[in-house]
Amino acid sequence: MRRKKQDVEEEDSEDWLATYADAITLLMAFFVMLVSFSKVDIPMFEQVQAGIKEYVGGQDDPTKTPIFELQSILSTSIEEEDSLPPESVDVGFDDVGVVINFGSGSFFEDGSADLTDPAKLVLKKIKRELQETPYDLFMVDIEGHTDSDPIVDTSIYPSNWELSAARAASVVRYLISQGMDAYRMKASGYADTKPKVPEKDMLGNPLPENKAQNRRVSIRLFPGFANEAF
Repeated sequence: MRRKKQDVEEEDSEDWLATYADAITLLMAFFVMLVSFSKVDIPMFEQVQAGIKEYVGGQDDPTKTPIFELQSILSTSIEEEDSLPPESVDVGFDDVGVVINFGSGSFFEDGSADLTDPAKLVLKKIKRELQETPYDLFMVDIEGHTDSDPIVDTSIYPSNWELSAARAASVVRYLISQGMDAYRMKASGYADTKPKVPEKDMLGNPLPENKAQNRRVSIRLFPGFANEAF
């Protein structure tokens, strides 16, 4: 009788192994899933996350997430700077965070990488917001873009590549002069390789208004953990 009881106890004592194996399997599957996602749509992730919280708890506002709040704050702040034409600024999202497009015509002196006074005022506002928690952990990716028209060859800017890169670097340099940490930023020049809109219609006729949209500097702001672009 005593021997049977011991056998039962030995069998019961090994039950935890099955639970442990299940937990390890689930944990491994979770990490495999994380690794499989090389790129996460951060704004969509935050929106879904907030939506789930609202559905479950009935308290959270889906728009009260860091990226959505930053987009709202910057939109309002930039709109208050009336020295920049409203049509020259667009504050929206890309797949990792907030993206701000500024038309080159109002952001830089003609044919140069020199910032205008309104541009400096706007950059000061952006820098101020990026010093606040949790945005002090955000990275800043500056992109210079041109249209497809070749620049008049000069000793300073032989092509649109040099001009677009110089404009992006000019924004980075100014933000650093205002106290922004250099390690948070990157400057890139793309010339006309990443147009925002087509520059010709279906018949091949040029669209001057679209070319104006493509001449821009883009400021991308995203959490530090979404830094595959850096």
